[in-house]
Amino acid sequence: MKTVILYTDGACSGNPGPGGWGAILEFNGHRKEFSGGEPNTTNNRMELTAVIRGLQALKEPCIVELYSDSKYVIDALEKGWAWGWKKRGWIKSDKKPALNPDLWEILLELTQRHQVRCHWVKGHADNPMNNRCDEMAVSEWKKFR
Repeated sequence: MKTVILYTDGACSGNPGPGGWGAILEFNGHRKEFSGGEPNTTNNRMELTAVIRGLQALKEPCIVELYSDSKYVIDALEKGWAWGWKKRGWIKSDKKPALNPDLWEILLELTQRHQVRCHWVKGHADNPMNNRCDEMAVSEWKKFR
């Protein structure tokens, strides 16, 4: 199974507001960048969308080293929270509804296809790939001004 690196980030101007996402896939010395946005969304939806779009771009099952500055995404995957939310009908352990179940459904399905290893990185810091994803995400939301 191929091992790929996926960097992702989401951004939003206001929350909710116009949002964007950026993703970078790296494999065997090659890099592919892609991004998109929505006119009215939230930061967490853009974070999730970046990961989803990155995983959807893979043509075959892979080991994916996922780098994100979103604790929401990384913790929910790494600690199994999202699976618990799904099992309880998208209700969190505090009995409140889980947010973004539509996107979590897609992401959890993709994690069944790929072996995703989660890595949290500090945002707006010294990770050039995370910073590039942020640049792309911000560029996307600015298109909606």
